[in-house]
Amino acid sequence: MGGFSGFGGLILNATICAAITLSALAFAWTLHTQDPDPKSKNAPSLKALIAFWVVVAIAFLITFVRVTAAFFGYPDLDVLCYYLAAVPLGFLPVPLVFFIVYVATGDKRSAWTMSLLFTVFGTMYLLFLLPSEIVGPDVTYWATTITSESDFALTIYLSALFIVPTAMIIALLGSILARKPSKRSQYRVALTLVAISLVFDFILVDAVAIDCVMQVAARIFVLISVVLAFLAYHPPERLQERLRIQEIAGCEVDD
Repeated sequence: MGGFSGFGGLILNATICAAITLSALAFAWTLHTQDPDPKSKNAPSLKALIAFWVVVAIAFLITFVRVTAAFFGYPDLDVLCYYLAAVPLGFLPVPLVFFIVYVATGDKRSAWTMSLLFTVFGTMYLLFLLPSEIVGPDVTYWATTITSESDFALTIYLSALFIVPTAMIIALLGSILARKPSKRSQYRVALTLVAISLVFDFILVDAVAIDCVMQVAARIFVLISVVLAFLAYHPPERLQERLRIQEIAGCEVDD
């Protein structure tokens, strides 16, 4: 069992993971409370957005358990949680891709087709990752790190599960802003997509980080990104007045 003085960084790491979990769940719940009529045009995109943040919360809940296990000296549970967390992270692009394609095309069939494609990519990633040899866990003052020796898993993660969704986010952001929406929509769309992009970026940094301090820093930025996403839908009154926008309810990206 690690002493508080010897592994205080692990306590901070676990606290950050818990904060990400609670923040993502809270944000998903606020989106759920704004859920429109199931037959409305905005309903599918909002449900996909809710699913995205729930998956983020699940991934970091498992990571919280993993870091806690490392603190108390349970390497087998540490490794088990490493593999368990890979499941939600591997399928994290699925609801995001549905959201992007549906917003861009308004066609649920196309959105479901692309989501299915990324489900296949996520499955392939796990099929290469789970049986692969690993190095670790290496428990330090700040973090616990495990490295997979599967180059195929890393290639699939980088190319299919990271680069493609990130490019789609950028393309969607440019497409929507080119329509010259209202200030309110510009603020919400830009901040929401930037927050999601940052979550993807820093989850990647977290996944490939070898330096333990970098892992903690990446998780801090994931937490900041969740807060940014919340502010996209619930901007402070002073900011609303400054930007001349009103409180945003519902999911109006489709507009």
